[in-house]
Amino acid sequence: MTAMKARDVIAMDALRMLKAAMMKLEVSGEKHEATDEEIQQLINKEIKSRKDSIEQFTAGNRQDLADKEEAELKFLLKYLPEQLSEEEVKKIIQDTMDETGFKSKTDMGKLMGALMPKVKGKADGGMVNKLVGSMLS
Repeated sequence: MTAMKARDVIAMDALRMLKAAMMKLEVSGEKHEATDEEIQQLINKEIKSRKDSIEQFTAGNRQDLADKEEAELKFLLKYLPEQLSEEEVKKIIQDTMDETGFKSKTDMGKLMGALMPKVKGKADGGMVNKLVGSMLS
């Protein structure tokens, strides 16, 4: 309602898409109210979608649409918990490597499996994957 009263088109569009995704989730399969974790996953999915759209629009020389997606992305980021910095993620990766003993590139999948529950919702999976790849010898 606040976005509507303020005539904030960006916020209204982002919230409408998020609400539609939540309603779709709630009526698919077993009908239930979306949990906080499911909502967080939906927000992450919407953010990833915006990032992909920004790349596509920029490549297609549609800066106007890329700017709109960028504004929606910034709006959606406010609804996620504070994200971990690269340094914090590196420390978690190193701690996990020490705990599990995984040190080679062949162990990357196993390390990611042990690592992702620790950073889920707190760090971008792509960034984590890139850092793990660079830290494994």
